[in-house]
Amino acid sequence: MNPNPASATSTRRYTYEWYVVLICMLAYVFSFVDRQVLALMIEPIKRDLHLTDTQFSLVHGFAFSLFYALMGIPLAYLADRFARPRIIATGIALWSVATAACGVSQNFLHMFLARMSVGVGEASLSPGTYSMLADYFPKEKLGRAAGVYSLGSFIGGGIAFLIGGYVIALLKQASMVTLPIVGAVHAWQVTFFIVGLPGLLVGLVFILTVRDPQRKGLVQDAGGNARRVSLADSARFIRSHGKTFLCHYIGFSFYAMTLFCLMSWTPAFYIRRFGLSPVEAGYTLGTILLVANTTGVFCGGWLNDWLLRRGRSDGPMLAGCIGAAAMVLPAAAFTQVNSLGSSLTLLVIAMFFASFPMPTSTAAMQTLAPNQMRAQISAVFLLVSNLIGLGIGTTLVALLTDKVFGSPLAVGNSMSIVSLVAALLATVLLGFGCRHFRLSLAREERQSADLSGDEQGVAAATLSVTRA
Repeated sequence: MNPNPASATSTRRYTYEWYVVLICMLAYVFSFVDRQVLALMIEPIKRDLHLTDTQFSLVHGFAFSLFYALMGIPLAYLADRFARPRIIATGIALWSVATAACGVSQNFLHMFLARMSVGVGEASLSPGTYSMLADYFPKEKLGRAAGVYSLGSFIGGGIAFLIGGYVIALLKQASMVTLPIVGAVHAWQVTFFIVGLPGLLVGLVFILTVRDPQRKGLVQDAGGNARRVSLADSARFIRSHGKTFLCHYIGFSFYAMTLFCLMSWTPAFYIRRFGLSPVEAGYTLGTILLVANTTGVFCGGWLNDWLLRRGRSDGPMLAGCIGAAAMVLPAAAFTQVNSLGSSLTLLVIAMFFASFPMPTSTAAMQTLAPNQMRAQISAVFLLVSNLIGLGIGTTLVALLTDKVFGSPLAVGNSMSIVSLVAALLATVLLGFGCRHFRLSLAREERQSADLSGDEQGVAAATLSVTRA
């Protein structure tokens, strides 16, 4: 018997667990490729489907985010009760087929429905993954595991820009392409087939190789048995820590608004403001996401774990607050400078700090929530975050551009306004949330200790009766 369980935990290699992290990250890569590739092709899609900036933002942001958010809660409920790998693999297959369906869209409604289906499929991934990671890893390693998983979002976003740029360059001489079965399609439509269909293979590998881990930290009934938890139980838990979840959900959602604003509208900004071609924008922005954002995710997870090792139980919230504060100026300023080089330099800094909340928001939720509620609580966060960050944020940029400034060339001004306000609100809310998060953790630890004490008392009484 090992006399020091903590030492045993620190020396374990977690080989299979890290494989699961990597395969989940690969699925996340494909999910972000599928959702982000649309942004680079804004101009040809608008032209061929006869869309305004506002309609494009509804297709790119609202259609996806609304159904991603709404379906996240019932899918998370299933993930808290049944085998998580099966649910995730089914979602991967659905969003892959739906992405390919974007390639046959002929009008706004077709594209809206296809993007809606992408959102439904992708809603299965993160809540189930977050829940599994919290069962695979101890608390002091969870930040890094979540950080590596979160790398997939920016690797996927970067690859989406790179693939989109490559396909546009490859097919720039062809206005139409003839494919078997499908027939004649626009060049941009081919991109959706290229990025969508390979995801089916990822779903197959996932279901064949990923095991559902044993659930830890279960809520128990009076008899010490694991208790089934309903959606109402999760809602009561959120209400019991209302100030903590308000600061977390809304603070990180405004953080996400800045990130989604940058990822969704930066290609259009550089194409319109500095005259970059879609190919140049794709290669430039893809490289930035692969370098700046992935580094930011890793550093955000490292900062979270570093703060926890130094006794800051509010490490996830504090790390997010630090990142949001550092993001304010570069996110607002990169669209206001006249030099392309200066703008890209500021964008790199903004993208680096914009990536901090990916692991830190996850670590905060999974540390506080009981096992049977983890996926559901994550899904509620993703509901709020995507509706505010992706649904409202990206559409707000389009509305300011179309209705207030009245010119597509003013998209940079719209981005600056939205980014500045959102980043400031995120900094303030996460700063306030640090104290409430500490109090919530302390209360849960006291309740857990009281429950353990009651169980020990029952065991002692039972032993006494037996001896008598």
